Amino acid sequence: MPPRRRVPVADGEQALAVWRAAPDRSQVPRAVLATAVRYTLEELAARAPGRSVEVRVPPHGAVQCVEGPRHTRGTPTNVVETDGAGWLGLATGELTWEEARAGGAVRASGSRSDLTSYLPLLP
Repeated sequence: MPPRRRVPVADGEQALAVWRAAPDRSQVPRAVLATAVRYTLEELAARAPGRSVEVRVPPHGAVQCVEGPRHTRGTPTNVVETDGAGWLGLATGELTWEEARAGGAVRASGSRSDLTSYLPLLP
């Protein structure tokens, strides 16, 4: 069963639209960025249910997703970490997984951490 959504879909889509339309994304209010990040993380968890990969976008949120061996304690073996702008770039298709890895925008460890088949979430 996918996790319960905490960000209403309409609020998440609105925040994502504001982020996409911003001429200078560094000026997007922190609350809008956080809502867009949390919404897209929840979307990932809904589309790729599971607990084998932890996707972290500090300080905005984290989710566990992708089917496979479940992580229970300590540091997960499959971790993806990026910042808000990097995550939203991946989620919207403005940034590919390969570009993000090569440019250092995303750090991924573990054999299941490649999210290429799940991204972009919202083209």
